[in-house]
Amino acid sequence: MKRIKRGLIFPERYDEAKKALGRKKIEEISLPEEIIIPMSQHIGAPASPIVSVGERVLVGQKVADSEAFISAPMHSSVSGEVKAIEPRLGGDGKKVLSIVITPDDKEETISFKGLSDEEAKDPDRVRAAVREAGVVGMGGAGFPTHVKLTPPKDKPIFDVIINGGECEPYLAADHRNFLERGDKILDGLKIIMATVGAKRGYIGIETNKIDAIYHMDKLASSEGNIKVMPLNAIYPQGAEKQLIETILGKEVPSGGLPSDVGALVQNAGTAAAISEAVRGGRPLIERTISVSGHGMASFTNIRAKIGTPISHIIEECGGFKGKIGKVVVGGPMTGVALFDLSVPVIKGTSGVIAFTVEDTSIPNPRPCIRCGRCVDICPVRIMPNYISQYIEVDQVDRADDFDVMDCIECGLCSYVCPATRPFIQLIRHAKAKIIAEQKREEK
Repeated sequence: MKRIKRGLIFPERYDEAKKALGRKKIEEISLPEEIIIPMSQHIGAPASPIVSVGERVLVGQKVADSEAFISAPMHSSVSGEVKAIEPRLGGDGKKVLSIVITPDDKEETISFKGLSDEEAKDPDRVRAAVREAGVVGMGGAGFPTHVKLTPPKDKPIFDVIINGGECEPYLAADHRNFLERGDKILDGLKIIMATVGAKRGYIGIETNKIDAIYHMDKLASSEGNIKVMPLNAIYPQGAEKQLIETILGKEVPSGGLPSDVGALVQNAGTAAAISEAVRGGRPLIERTISVSGHGMASFTNIRAKIGTPISHIIEECGGFKGKIGKVVVGGPMTGVALFDLSVPVIKGTSGVIAFTVEDTSIPNPRPCIRCGRCVDICPVRIMPNYISQYIEVDQVDRADDFDVMDCIECGLCSYVCPATRPFIQLIRHAKAKIIAEQKREEK
């Protein structure tokens, strides 16, 4: 059994709750009163609207696009009328230009057309189809997938890994994707391998999803160059660079990319979206989401249309239970706490988790007590204690000297810190300043 060298095994009660959620089939929910399509749902340039207020749109119709290489188009997830094009609140607390659509309940769909088997052998046509479908990484990062399928020519890709390390508590969306859409995930993996010329494929799944391991192993049994790799359930096993080190035994260098070691990693849901885009020409307009947490009336896995308000999802899943302390989109370790439930589901939304007041506490950060727990547990072997203290006195250049840009923001340092230091917030602040300075120097 393979596992990362440093990480955390969560208490058993979290694992049992996760397994119970993994046994729940993906359910459909009703249409909301309005769909909100933000123009920025990915890393890269935002898209621009190509429809007008009052225009009728169909399911799958492209409603926004960009000429930038690192970007992706947006599509309507419903049929209905464009009600407004205006700034709306996003999950990060900022307002972003959005297309607001009033669904008409007719679900009228445009005609999708995929590539033929012969066309699908052409890497450029595959990349174009994936881009046209607006596919981006669905694990949270949101990197445009057609860019990821275009590695530098001097860095050949030998190994493709499907990331089944859904290692945060309360999430089981990819677990269900393996069980209910495993054939598309496997097909997506084969398309990726053929497009980048990789010789070997791996599907890494943690052992708390044993039914998914058996299912995918059975599906892949006739594929001589694809292996299902059982992994120990430990956080943050699903981080891209950690998964490469676990499965391939290769360490991505500081500041480097997976292509530096000949590897490419894709989320399981993204692989299924690639298959749908290439075989059927279907754009990315919906995704699987886990709705859980002790503040929810029930734990559910749902299929949500991109643009569905979080408030509608909570209502559809039975509403809150008890006094709510916090609602998070994403996982409890890497997700973002919401202060307004009107924000919509975007392509990278993997979960909606409601915590009760009893589950949450207001941190009271204190000066570092030099216990070293954050250093001992850090999976990328940096020193959050020193880094955070340099950032607090505005010496971001010294934090950069201590490899702050290598931080994967897993949150383990804050989780184990007895002084409840706000490491992640400080590190994100430093990263933003360093990136802004780099952009200024490039101009």
